Amino acid sequence: MSEYKKVLVAIDIHAEYENVINKALSIASSADDIHLVYITMTTYYVQPYLYGMSDHQIDQAGMVRQAQENIKDIATKFSIIPENTHVKSGEPADEIKNIAGEVHADLIVMGTHGRGGIKLLLGSTANAVLHGVKQDVLAVRMHD
Repeated sequence: MSEYKKVLVAIDIHAEYENVINKALSIASSADDIHLVYITMTTYYVQPYLYGMSDHQIDQAGMVRQAQENIKDIATKFSIIPENTHVKSGEPADEIKNIAGEVHADLIVMGTHGRGGIKLLLGSTANAVLHGVKQDVLAVRMHD
């Protein structure tokens, strides 16, 4: 039996996430103990790249709705309760920390790129999550 009662799994729905979810499933007592989270970047972060686009092309609420549909599909694929999915907009590390507190997670599982150096090894988001959390953090290699 796992010592982790609630496992928060932070994924990028537009990248490889299978290894990350499978590792969390192997650690958790049950798929019911898993919470999936995806953070969309607000248009504030990408505003310089959106110059000249109309407001209907920059639909933050629509992006969140689409992400919610996608993450629920992913949850179903891995037998995770769809109600245990979370989509937020904002700075990824801050939002992951907030959700971990809200769901009383014991463990945060995230993907890592496995490149080199601490920031490249963990990625800037994983590195930022490590600072200031009470939970254990597991960095999972996203690919071999």
